[in-house]
Amino acid sequence: MKYKSLSAMALAIAGVSFAFSEAHAAQISSPSGSIVLNAEVVDSIPVYSVNYKGKPVILPSKLGFELADGPDMMDGFSLISTSTSSFDETWNPVWGENKNIRNNYNELLVKLDQPRCYRKMNLRFRVYDDGIGFRYEFPQEGVLTYFIIKEEHSQFAMAGDHTAWWIAGDYDTQEYDYTESRLSEIRSKMSEAICSNASQTLFSPTGVQTSLQMKTDDGIYINLHEAALIDYSCMHLNLDDKNMVFESWLTPDAQGNKGHMQSPCHTPWRTVMIADNACDILASNLILNLNEPCAYDDTSWIKPVKYVGVWWEMIAGPQEWSYTSDVPSVKLNKHDYTALKPHGKHAANNANVRKYIDFAAEHGFDQVLVEGWNIGWEDWFGHSKDYVFDFQTPYPDFDVDALNSYANSKGVKLMMHHETSASVRNYERHMDAAYKFMEKHGYNAVKSGYVGNMLPRGEHHYSQWINNHYLYAVTEAAKHKIMVNAHEAVRPTGLCRTYPNLIGNESARGTEYEAFAGNKPFHTTVLPFTRLQGGPMDYTPGIFDMDMKEVNPDGNGHVNSTIARQLGLYVTMYSPLQMAADVPEVYNRFMDAFQFIKDVAVDWDESKYLEAEPGRYIVAARKAKGKNDWFIGCTANEDGHSSDLKLDFLDADKKYEATIYADADDAHYATNPQAYKITKKKVNSKTRLKLKAAPGGGYAISIKPIN
Repeated sequence: MKYKSLSAMALAIAGVSFAFSEAHAAQISSPSGSIVLNAEVVDSIPVYSVNYKGKPVILPSKLGFELADGPDMMDGFSLISTSTSSFDETWNPVWGENKNIRNNYNELLVKLDQPRCYRKMNLRFRVYDDGIGFRYEFPQEGVLTYFIIKEEHSQFAMAGDHTAWWIAGDYDTQEYDYTESRLSEIRSKMSEAICSNASQTLFSPTGVQTSLQMKTDDGIYINLHEAALIDYSCMHLNLDDKNMVFESWLTPDAQGNKGHMQSPCHTPWRTVMIADNACDILASNLILNLNEPCAYDDTSWIKPVKYVGVWWEMIAGPQEWSYTSDVPSVKLNKHDYTALKPHGKHAANNANVRKYIDFAAEHGFDQVLVEGWNIGWEDWFGHSKDYVFDFQTPYPDFDVDALNSYANSKGVKLMMHHETSASVRNYERHMDAAYKFMEKHGYNAVKSGYVGNMLPRGEHHYSQWINNHYLYAVTEAAKHKIMVNAHEAVRPTGLCRTYPNLIGNESARGTEYEAFAGNKPFHTTVLPFTRLQGGPMDYTPGIFDMDMKEVNPDGNGHVNSTIARQLGLYVTMYSPLQMAADVPEVYNRFMDAFQFIKDVAVDWDESKYLEAEPGRYIVAARKAKGKNDWFIGCTANEDGHSSDLKLDFLDADKKYEATIYADADDAHYATNPQAYKITKKKVNSKTRLKLKAAPGGGYAISIKPIN
């Protein structure tokens, strides 16, 4: 690692552009010079702009705040001083797409004074070769100590009517299919985008969520997001579609406030990724690099996980989470439940869980997730009760001690499930005891859920206080050496670098929607450009039986994918937490295809994006951690995709065998999703592979050295 603070003259000598103009403006470039950022005070208002290879990406955009408890911080500013620095390090993530990540940027710190209010505010800009980040900093100077944010007004002025891949602004969920449109079409397409989601909390007819992916007419890819979301409200974007200017729009709390602050403090980073190749957006580490280094001295207990689980048979039906159809009038304990009549559909029973344990052990999986193991599921959703779950009391047909002992004897662990029913205070009351319960019984990972309206009433899933709760759950779990996979929580912003036991999130529309609402075929060609920019997603791929009527006679869903594409998702949808989501009986029918899921790694030394276009296709190649095995995956939209792959990333002096899992010639996501073919061939670094993905299809390849 190296760190240097350089004067303006030294920066100029190093080739870094930096200039002053009448003591109210500054300019700084990225290490290669491809990105240039200008910061200035215009008519007493802080303004910035960004160019990429001589082309404007962010036009002059204003920065500032409205306050709920004092004069606004929108204007009246003067420039005190600027300073610059340069930073270059290589760091090693606990887990990730690459074992080494370079963090190289030039930094500009702009110190501002608001003399009429005796207040100070700083703007810190970091300029990378793949984008920029900036944040507001409030020093403990002047009279600004405690303050309440009414709204943050960070603008991102676009240079054109770009094509965008977006989901509607919502304070409580990101579980939408994406819409592709021009920026100018967002208003007209908004009602169509939200019609399938009753929980939508619309704050504007042009409000969208980040990470927002765009493409200009001249082929520049732009991505807007945020990094290091801590003690602050989640940022959305509101579009002025007459002028093509996005402006930040924060999630309110129950009182309508956007943030309660105490100086010294700072906001999260606001990020802009820029590239002229879509693959470079996918490969960017900008979000991770803007987060702080790992907060833990010992990370030996944090391990990537490949798992199966008692889940899909409940999502797709006909099994259920609850033990009985009776709704208890008062909270019952395990003994009381024995007096109630079971309905016979409870999936988390001893015999069924043992079946999954046996399957996991036979095929080399690390863990078995079990949902519906604990009492309370009969009456858990949409009520003000704060006692629904205690996270310790099992149903009568789930023997915690015996099942964990059985799993351990097979070299497998059980994965805990904590559905909070969005009753956050109840979860915090029980959290310490729940984590101690996990330690006692040998659990080291938990999938948490926050389904429903937040309790306390009026709070949103993405407000400041609730965001603090999510991080509290992660840091408390670390004290017990527990990994967390949070569902329905705020979308990630790279905090997994600092807190690597945050091993997964949902925070988007995952495979579960395929069981009842369906996802657009292009969905998984968009997610890596958007939701996954901030961290891995527990997408739960691996569904082989696409027709839900085959799973449940009353079902009507359809998985819009081929089997080959389901395999490819294990590579294109990066996560250190990967589930084989279908049931054992289905995998036993397709054991030759299932072999890829058994083989594919979940932690990587190196990752390369070979082909990509948002909404169209993604092809990724990854080298397994500590091995010479490579895996390639492809996901395509409803038009399919043809690839001509160079394997020049392979070692030149080695020979390999490639096993190719591809769509059959007549495969189609809607009409023939289970048609696939498996071939083997010898390959080396000079080999080129021509492959075709069917509509809604894909392919997967395992490449292993020949001894």
